Amino acid sequence: MSGKTRMKKLEGGRLAIYAPGPGLWREAPDVGTVLAPGAPIGRLEVLGRLHALEVPAGAHGAVVSVFEEGRARSAVDYGTVLLELDPSAAGAAVVDAETEASDDAAGLAFVAPMSGRFYLRPSPDKPPFVTVGATLTHGQPVGLLEVMKTFNRVAYGGELPSPAKVVAIVAEDGADVSRGDVLLRVEKA
Repeated sequence: MSGKTRMKKLEGGRLAIYAPGPGLWREAPDVGTVLAPGAPIGRLEVLGRLHALEVPAGAHGAVVSVFEEGRARSAVDYGTVLLELDPSAAGAAVVDAETEASDDAAGLAFVAPMSGRFYLRPSPDKPPFVTVGATLTHGQPVGLLEVMKTFNRVAYGGELPSPAKVVAIVAEDGADVSRGDVLLRVEKA
């Protein structure tokens, strides 16, 4: 059993992500979560073993629907649509810094796609995902958001330029952030 999901383009530009086989799907992302290629989208339990599922290459966007949303585990078959992504909705998580009331730095802002505790490092003894002056490309991890004891990787993307240079890290490591709070300020590299 492979943990590789499949993608299909739907009318209106949405993307459907399919189950790679039958099993019990758990830990689904919430509607509104912005996902990039390689981002975790839960695990599939098959005969007592858990297989990590990820967003396939070429897929990205905000989650607009989830199969049996709200259930702890959902029985799925091969080809069941697990979730739908809207690539254009991912831009909703991007804020032009010039439109913010508290804007005192030129450039663009990368904002939190959901509320939670933001971490700049994968673990306390590891280096940060990004530093000031680093160059980012779409899909590159910039931090982790802890939501209800679950760590969600936050990937750079949306309508922001790629590559981009990090000009400021706004959110502190371990800080509680709300959806839409500025995490990083970037400029076109």
